[in-house]
Amino acid sequence: MRNLNVNIFPLSLLFIQPIFMASNLVVARGGVEFVPPISLAFWRWTLVFLILLPFTYVSLKKNFKIIKKEYKKLFFLGSMGCGVCGAFPFLAGKTTTVTNMGIIYTSSPVFIILISYFFFNEKINFTKIIGLIACLIGVFTIIVKGNLEFLINLEFTIGDLWMLAAAMGWALYSIYLFYWNSKLKIFERFTLITFFGALSLLPFYIGEEIFYKQTDFVSEFYLWVTFAAVSPGIIAFTLYTIAQKKLGASLTGFTLYVFTVYGAIYGYFLFDEKFENYHFIGTTLVFFGIYFAKKNNVKKV
Repeated sequence: MRNLNVNIFPLSLLFIQPIFMASNLVVARGGVEFVPPISLAFWRWTLVFLILLPFTYVSLKKNFKIIKKEYKKLFFLGSMGCGVCGAFPFLAGKTTTVTNMGIIYTSSPVFIILISYFFFNEKINFTKIIGLIACLIGVFTIIVKGNLEFLINLEFTIGDLWMLAAAMGWALYSIYLFYWNSKLKIFERFTLITFFGALSLLPFYIGEEIFYKQTDFVSEFYLWVTFAAVSPGIIAFTLYTIAQKKLGASLTGFTLYVFTVYGAIYGYFLFDEKFENYHFIGTTLVFFGIYFAKKNNVKKV
């Protein structure tokens, strides 16, 4: 009975975590109208770091020797998870559509599975493949609105390359977050990841301020940065890390498919987008895929 309860919790995170992760779409659609994309990403992660630091400063100070040994890995995780995945989707939104972004970003779990298989010898069983296919079909059903002609007529732009880079960045972040063992606790590690993530964005933020567009520090700026820091930032990343420790990189990557479903829900409630039959068909396929993907993949703890 105890093992059942332990297993249900990490599995439930596959459906809870994307609620907060998908709120990043709200930021992408609303926040970039008031804050330049790199500025939004930079200040978002800077604020996350400042929020976490008072709670982790003492333990970080005690573990300074560990940090010196792990800082290169932490910088890589920060630059991928907070830098690439923090700024690239906002940049992509300037020149591509939400549909294109959804299609490309859902390729990330595929990259996670393939990289884990070829470089870390993680097994891919038949049920996981069935689950992956079901999730992909479900997501594409939602994206193309049940009409294959919609997919054929899609046009791709430079923004799609930004999104592809973001998908690869998230795959690398997910894999190395799981496989790089750390002696730091979750919040200690996350505090440093956000610090290095903001640091990796700093030169690009300065360039944006000088050559592209300056940030207006008005009320809308503080609203969007705070929301981005808390919901798709602290909450989403923390839950993702916890899920990974229990389920592994490949299975946790399936949160991106649920992410797409929740994105449609946010669109309905916040942006007056309608629910159609293809939304329900796609959602059912995604949940069906998650069920198959998780079979025989939950770690015993």
